[in-house]
Amino acid sequence: MVFADPGEALARARALLDAEPSPLDASVAHQVIGIWQRDFGDLRLALHHLRRARECAARADSADREADVLATLGVALVHAGRTREGLAAFERGVARGAGHTRARVLYRRAYVWWVLGHHREALEDVRRAVPVLRQADDVIWTARALTLRATVHLALGSVERAEADFTAAEALWETTGQEHDKADAVESRGLAAFRSGDVPAALRLLDEAEERYARLGTPTFMLNIRRCEVLMAAGLAPEALAEADAAIGRLDGLGGQSTRKAELLLAAARAARPAGDPHTAIARAALAVRLFAGQRRTWWETHARLVLIEARHAAGRGSGRLVADAAAVATKLASFGSPAAPEASLLAGRIALDLGWTADAERHLAVAARSRRSGPPLARMTGWAAQALRAQAAGSARGVLEACRRGLDVLDDHRMTLGASELRARATEQGAELAALAQRASLVSGGPRRLLVWSERWRATVLSTPPTRPPADPELLSGMTAFREIASRAEAARMEGRPVPALECEQRRLEREIRSRTLHMRGEAPGSGDRFDVGRLLERLGDEVLLVELAVLDGRVQVLLCGRGRVRRFEAGLLAEAETEAEHVQAGLRRLAHPGAEARLPVVEAAGRRLEELLLGPAAAQLGGGPVVIVPPGRLHRVPWALLPSLRERVLSVSPSAGSWLRARETAPPPEGCHVLVRGPGLATGGAEVPELAARYGCATVLEEDGARVPRVLEELDGAALAHIAAHGTFRADSPLFSSLRMADGPIVVHDFERLARSPYRIILSCCDTARLASVGADELLGLVTALLPLGTAGVVACSAPVNDAAVVPLMLALHKGLDAGLSLAEALRDARASLPGDALHQATGWAFSAFGAA
Repeated sequence: MVFADPGEALARARALLDAEPSPLDASVAHQVIGIWQRDFGDLRLALHHLRRARECAARADSADREADVLATLGVALVHAGRTREGLAAFERGVARGAGHTRARVLYRRAYVWWVLGHHREALEDVRRAVPVLRQADDVIWTARALTLRATVHLALGSVERAEADFTAAEALWETTGQEHDKADAVESRGLAAFRSGDVPAALRLLDEAEERYARLGTPTFMLNIRRCEVLMAAGLAPEALAEADAAIGRLDGLGGQSTRKAELLLAAARAARPAGDPHTAIARAALAVRLFAGQRRTWWETHARLVLIEARHAAGRGSGRLVADAAAVATKLASFGSPAAPEASLLAGRIALDLGWTADAERHLAVAARSRRSGPPLARMTGWAAQALRAQAAGSARGVLEACRRGLDVLDDHRMTLGASELRARATEQGAELAALAQRASLVSGGPRRLLVWSERWRATVLSTPPTRPPADPELLSGMTAFREIASRAEAARMEGRPVPALECEQRRLEREIRSRTLHMRGEAPGSGDRFDVGRLLERLGDEVLLVELAVLDGRVQVLLCGRGRVRRFEAGLLAEAETEAEHVQAGLRRLAHPGAEARLPVVEAAGRRLEELLLGPAAAQLGGGPVVIVPPGRLHRVPWALLPSLRERVLSVSPSAGSWLRARETAPPPEGCHVLVRGPGLATGGAEVPELAARYGCATVLEEDGARVPRVLEELDGAALAHIAAHGTFRADSPLFSSLRMADGPIVVHDFERLARSPYRIILSCCDTARLASVGADELLGLVTALLPLGTAGVVACSAPVNDAAVVPLMLALHKGLDAGLSLAEALRDARASLPGDALHQATGWAFSAFGAA
């Protein structure tokens, strides 16, 4: 019962002890309490009760009872870090038990071997136990043994064998009432899905397991460890670090298993480095190494040493000693049959290259490169990264580019299994090094065209294919409705000055639930989207339009000027300086949105001139007088490009990538699309431009007041030719896909727009902060604009800063006047800026808006 209904089992065991039971019954009761405390509570109490259980079994003169208790005690001692005592208890248990009981003892010793990282010994013990348990028709323990064997197979990289055992075990679990074991089986299937490369299925199964554990009221430390691993692979390292640290805090509060604490520390260390905190990674990994060593868990200790060396290297501590340590770890991991061995060899080769030890580097990288031919995607990525570094060390640009191409193809295939646009974007981080290596090789040997191709190869890839549409999941839809209602109530309470902590807490809970369900989506689109073609781009640009793509290599901006049949390269300033200047500009625009800040205008204009020097350099003098398309890197998405002197008076549009601009340019408008005008609540002007636009367009659909509710707005936007939305916008840096526009019944968020079959061909967002985007992955952007572009929108006008509502009205009316005259969004926006009064407030408003795409 302790694994079917843990709380009830604990209560009954305590009640039995209160009734002065026989020594045999008392032994069972103490053992149950010991198991409960061992797995769900205080390990010290567990050891106390298990020793009492053994004493009672000895008094009852039952060899089988004593053997069974010794096995449970052995597990608890190992989890307490007292490995030698635990293994000694198993020796006595195996000797005392016979037949069926002995098989159960062997199963538990196999579990302990797995905990210690002795996988071959674990397989041997479970191999001896399974036939006896089957012969005894012991369904529960047979299922446990199969689940354990599958888990050991996964640790050794044998995914197919593991899946066969998991399938067999699950069939057995369905015939039992062992709810905790069933939850563990779901968790284990999640691990198997992850090992086979199916991240969405892994997240779904781990979430399901967590729900099952929650119904039983039991802690989930092993689940936390496994989820951290999956979150890391999904590019969600900060979340993995937060989960591991929170679990460590709960475990310490319980006085729980020392073995689990060491594993959680290792999970935290693994997450801290990609989360940008190598010093935390060093601290967590060093403590994990000490704990594993004290627990005599060599397999685990070696994996922790790998993470420690990686963190030290990331912190800039390269040395010959570190090369030797990484090489020793690689050898040891290979002897264990660990899938992490190539990663260690790659690390040794990378550090050796940094030191200029080319012969040593070649030896280690050659070993790591063997993994490029087989295994899960991330293991093959490791192999191709090693191969690219080998080619770079040998001076072979062609070899570098081929290895990078093959590695990024592997990651493309993996990325397209992910349905959620957030996961697709974050997954690109794993290809950042390959993309950078290819760009460097292109710069040295291939000329501007090749550099352009490789800059595009890993830029804004999420926009190359439409995202998977969220499923018609009733729970997801009801969750979105509940979220909207709570968010609306919270906003109303804030406006009235009432406290909202309870509403905010519920809103965060609903956001987590919606996001979790979205991350479970699998990708549907095969392949990796359109391949970028320089010739096609130049043909579309013609002789009038210039496209300026900004690539960043080793911290410096490279300007690629495309048009008039050729690609030219210019070198500009440092990215870090440009980012700092862009922040100053944003601060200035925020000030200018309020009357009385006119004195700031010359300061903002001067910052615009400095930005031009840093971002365009000598290319600014080569722009001519025609239209310009700017393709900035993700970290510069907030630059108000119209503020730069050489761009201020011209037709200007912005695109996340050259490929994205091409797709927008070639997107046909809907044959019978309508005009939709939406006016949200709470605007200072009341959305004053909307009634005038309604009169201008005549047959436009107008949604306002109670009619501007999210379901109706989405229905009308789907397939529209032109949409104009006047509403309050909110950008969520912490969760960009919950960036929103306020409607009558609450916020409409990016997740809502992703449900559209086809977003409006043109959309004008007369709202603050709608062009703000979160830079994630290698060079990806998440936000409202990037959600619309893959769904059929060819042009967007949006704002990258807070703006003055009153000053927006004349800009919008002038913009629509240009559209009426047949102009594109970029042309109409240029003319609309020129028509505004020359005061600081209106000038700043015009600079804050940008045209995206090509419509």
